[in-house]
Amino acid sequence: MHTALLLEMASDAAPDRIILGELSNGVSLAEAQARAKAAAAWFGKQSGETVVFLGLNSPYLPVAVFASGLIGKPFAPINYRLSDEDLRKLVARTAPSVAIVDDDMLARVQGVEGVQLVATSEFKKVCDDPALRAEELPFADPDIGVLLFTSGTTGEPKAAVLRHRNLTSYVISTVEFLASDDSEAALVSVPPYHIAGISAILTGIYGGRRIVHMPAFTPEGWVDLASKEKISHAMVVPTMLGRILDVVESRGEKLAHLKALSYGGGRMPQVTIERALKLLPHVDFVNAYGLTETSSTIAVLGPEDHRIAIAASDANVRRRLGSVGKPLPTLELEIRGPNGEVLPAGVSGEIYVRGEQVSGEYLSKKVIRDDGWFPTNDGGWIDEDGYLYVEGRLDDVIVRGGENMSPGEIEDVLRAHPNVADVAVLGIPDNEWGEKVAAVIVAKNGQPTTDELAAWVKARLRSSKTPEIWEFRELLPYNDTGKLLRRVLKTELTKPALASA
Repeated sequence: MHTALLLEMASDAAPDRIILGELSNGVSLAEAQARAKAAAAWFGKQSGETVVFLGLNSPYLPVAVFASGLIGKPFAPINYRLSDEDLRKLVARTAPSVAIVDDDMLARVQGVEGVQLVATSEFKKVCDDPALRAEELPFADPDIGVLLFTSGTTGEPKAAVLRHRNLTSYVISTVEFLASDDSEAALVSVPPYHIAGISAILTGIYGGRRIVHMPAFTPEGWVDLASKEKISHAMVVPTMLGRILDVVESRGEKLAHLKALSYGGGRMPQVTIERALKLLPHVDFVNAYGLTETSSTIAVLGPEDHRIAIAASDANVRRRLGSVGKPLPTLELEIRGPNGEVLPAGVSGEIYVRGEQVSGEYLSKKVIRDDGWFPTNDGGWIDEDGYLYVEGRLDDVIVRGGENMSPGEIEDVLRAHPNVADVAVLGIPDNEWGEKVAAVIVAKNGQPTTDELAAWVKARLRSSKTPEIWEFRELLPYNDTGKLLRRVLKTELTKPALASA
C-alpha cells in the first residue's frame, strides 16, 4: 500500500468534505485528489527522480506529498532555515530532482546542478491544468515515500528513508478511516520537514479531519488562528506550548473549541504540562513520543493518564506526567543493555523498537537489525506498570566517576525552582572524574545564587548530581523544531577560558 491510496480512498468516500484550509473556502477531498493527479502527471514528465519541497506550510504541501506517491518518486522536504551555503549543499544532494520552491526562496537555490526549480506560483498552475488532470497516470510501484533530513547538529544531515509501507502502517494502525466529524480541524504549525508535519497530513486526510496549515509559528498567531478556525486538534513541540500558554494566560483566552492537544519532539518540562492542565482543563492532552526513523509516534501518554497523574497523591503515579506513556499495541519495545541484553523494569538502557512502521534506515546506511529491531540511541526505562520514561539521547548522558546521569532528571529538579525559567544540563570533560556536571540557567523573577541552586539540587538528588559549573544566559539555543542544542552549549562551555574557570 502506498500513501497516495490514503487520499484516493478518502476522496472516493467523501468527495465534498473540506479537508485543506479554511472551512469557508477550503479545498475538498475531490479537489485535493484532482490537484494531486495533475501534479503527478507533470512530475512524470520531468527528469528528476525526487520531488523536493522548499517552502512554508500551505495547502499545496499535501498535494505535493500525494502527487509524488502517485508517480512513485520520493518526497523530500528541505529545511529552509539553513544558511544559504548549507541549503544549496543539501539541495544538491537530492539531484537529479525537481524542486517546488516558494517564490521568495528561488534565488537561494538558483543554479544548483541537476535540480529543476518550479516556483510555488507556477506549481499552483500545474495543479489547476485541465489537461494534466485528465491524463491517465502510468502504473507506479513506489518504494521510498519520504526522505527526511536530520537536523545535522553532529555533522552532515542524514537522509532518513521512510518507505510507503512504513508510513501507511502507522496511519492505518492509529487512525480510523474518516472517523472525524466534519466540524473538526487540526492546526499544523510544525514545519514541512518535521516528521510530525508529514504524519499530520497523512493521518488528517485518512481520518477526514480538516487540516489548517500555519505558514510560520508565532504564539500570538497560533492562538488567533486556533480561535478563528475553531481548531479542535493540534500538535506542538514543548517550546511552542510554553509560549502559547503565556498568550492564553495574558489574554484570558479559553480556546473553547480545542478538544485535544498532542505534544512531542522534545522533553516536556513537567511544570509546563502541569500549567497547561490547569489553564486548559477541558483539553485532552497527549504526549506522543516517536522518531523520524519510526514514521512518528511509538508511545503515547493519553488524556486519562494525564488527569490521573495530576490528581494523584501517590508519587509513583504522579511521576507518570514525566513519562511518554505506553508503547503502541502494534509495536514491540524493549530496554536493552550495552551487550544487547533485555533489561528488567526500572533499569535504564537503550530503547529498542520493532514493527512495520519502523524504518530505521538512511540513504547512506541501514541501522535496523536483521531481526527487525531498531536501536533508537535514546536512553530510557520502563516502570512496573509499563510506562516508558525517556532520558534523552545516549550521547548526552553524563558519565561522572563511572556513574551515568540523565541530564533531564537534573533539569526537571532545577526547573521546579521558582527563579528558573529554563535550564540545560550537560557534561563537561574533566581529568579527574571524566565529566563535570554543568548547568546553564535562564533566570526569572531575579537571578538566584549558585549556592541556592546547588542546595536546591542536593536536597532532592544525590550530591554527585549537583552541577559544579553554573552559567546564566538570556536564552538557550533551540532549533526550530524545539530541540535543545546541547552540543552548541557544550562547545561553548569547553572553550579554554570557561573550561579552566
